[in-house]
Parts: sequence; C-alpha cells; structure tokens
Amino acid sequence: MPVEFKDYYAILGVPRDASDEDIKKAFRRLARQYHPDVAKDKKAAEEKFKEINEAYEVLSDPVKRRKYDSLGAAWQSGGAGFEPPPGWAGGRGAHWTSPDGTRSFEFHFGGTGFSDFFEQFFGRGGLDELFRHARADRGAAGEPGGLFEEAAGGGQRGPDIEGDLLVTLEEAFRGAVRSISLQKTNPRTGRTETDTFKVRIPAGVQDGQTIRVPAKGGAGSGGGPPGDLYLRVRLAAHPWFRVRGADLYHDLDLAPWEAVLGTTVEVPTLDGRVTVRIPPGSSSGRQLRVRGRGLPRGSGERGDLYVVVNIEVPAQLTVEERELWEQLRRVSRFNPRAT
Repeated sequence: MPVEFKDYYAILGVPRDASDEDIKKAFRRLARQYHPDVAKDKKAAEEKFKEINEAYEVLSDPVKRRKYDSLGAAWQSGGAGFEPPPGWAGGRGAHWTSPDGTRSFEFHFGGTGFSDFFEQFFGRGGLDELFRHARADRGAAGEPGGLFEEAAGGGQRGPDIEGDLLVTLEEAFRGAVRSISLQKTNPRTGRTETDTFKVRIPAGVQDGQTIRVPAKGGAGSGGGPPGDLYLRVRLAAHPWFRVRGADLYHDLDLAPWEAVLGTTVEVPTLDGRVTVRIPPGSSSGRQLRVRGRGLPRGSGERGDLYVVVNIEVPAQLTVEERELWEQLRRVSRFNPRAT
C-alpha cells in the first residue's frame, strides 16, 4: 500500500545540505511557534508540532538522515502515492506468519504520533525484531511465558505486538489518555478489523519505557487468548528543555555583562515560569539547580530543573559599543589563558 512521502527538509524549511546547527535552530523556531501550549489553534498546532518533531527526529540523527537521503531519485518523485525503493519495508504494515504456518496477519497502527511514512522507514523494524526481543525477554518459543505458549484447553496464545508512541513532555508531566487504533488484516481471508481503544500515559513516563496494553496483540488460535500490545515511549523533542531521566535542562542565553555582573531572569518550566538569580562571574556551562521543577518520579516527588548558562556575544557593534569594548580591553587585567 503506497504511503505519503514526507519531505522533512521542507517541513523544517532548510536546504538538503543544512548543517546540524541549522536544523536545530529551525526546529526550535518552529517548535516554539507551533507549541500547543502557546498556539491559539491548539488542535492544528498539535498536529504541526508532531510533524516538526518527526522531521527533527530523522534529520538530527546522522544514521536516520543518511537512510532518508539514500532514497535518492525516489525522493525526487515524492508526494501522495510515493512508492518506496526495494528493501525499505518497515514497522507499520508489518506482516507476520507463525512458525507452523497456521496463522498469518498484517497490522497497522494509528494514533501513535508518527506518520505512516516514518513508521514504514524508521519504526521498530516489524514483527521479526519484536519476536527476537520477546524471546529474549519472555522465554524462547514453546517455553512457559514464550511467544507461542499453549493456553489452557490446548489453544495457542496470540503473538505480542510492539510499536512506538510519541509522547510530548507536557503529556509526560501531567499524564494523558491517547486513542490508539490497531488495524489487523488476515492475508488469507482478506478480512480487516479495526480496534480503537484508549491508552493511559502515566505521569512521569520516561523515554524508552514500555506501556503494556493487555489482550490487544495478535489473535490466538484454538481458543487461545490474544497477545499483548507493547507501546515503547519516545519523548518528543522540546524547544525549551532537554531530558535526562526525571530532570530537565534549559539552555539560558546571557549577554556577557549579565554573566559578569549577575542578573535575575525568568525561565520557563512545565508548570509556569520561575525567577532565577544568576550569580556574578557565571561562565558558560554553569548549571543552576531549581529543585522540584522537573518531571514526576515514581516516588511521587519531582526531578529538578537545571538552568545551563550560555554566554552569547553581539555579532554586530555600533561605533559607540566598539569604543566601549576597546576601552574595557585596555583597562581589564583579565586573561582567560593565564596559567
């Protein structure tokens, strides 16, 4: 089934030879513009924000970007009805056949936050990868707890299904409920069924964490129960924060005189703004800790917010400004290279 091609460079508004820094700047600018918390049309902004995040996820990752660029001539013919080149089968629309050949189906995800195009080329890699992962985690085939465990009454339990779930920091902070659709097609019968259900995203969920949805995997056989659905959380990139566990990091740009003399500034958090005092003599890279303003922890407490100082210098100077900098150079005894 053809998928709609996504021109990630056009989405971010950068040329194909854009530098990593240009891609990062374009993402931050657009993500701030379309962030659902600040946009007037929140529904439209939410969809645009996810699209921007998807483009940044691919173009900011060297491996994914090379894979995307390798579409070559096929990329030039993009658009609706885009046909992928050979060897690019991916996660969404994966096909599975049981080892004994008795069961076979295809599945498609919806509501995960990623487009069909992303899932096709950059998703989890289909059911084969899931099965290898599941055998390692839950026992080999035929063993208790394995993928093909026999259920009571002699039936076979259905296979588990795994997919990615894009979660914004705001959802991770407050918790959320997401509507997920799982479309399953049996190639032998041609019958397609769509199952739509709600998935709760717990507050404090972390990147890489798996949310288990019981009985939403592949159908069992011979009266066996269905498998489970495992959704692997992928935290969306944020224009203001970086994430490490439950801690958030915010890069704060300062003028040289603010770093030298000290100042007070307002910085964003996920639940309002706070005032932070910048001590005199702060250097680039200095981290100022704001306790309890990060993401929720499992203990009910919250992580911290770290404000990271970044000193910016003016790119252009007026005649008066240049004279003042020259005067400072003459009178200052500061030497950053002194041993």
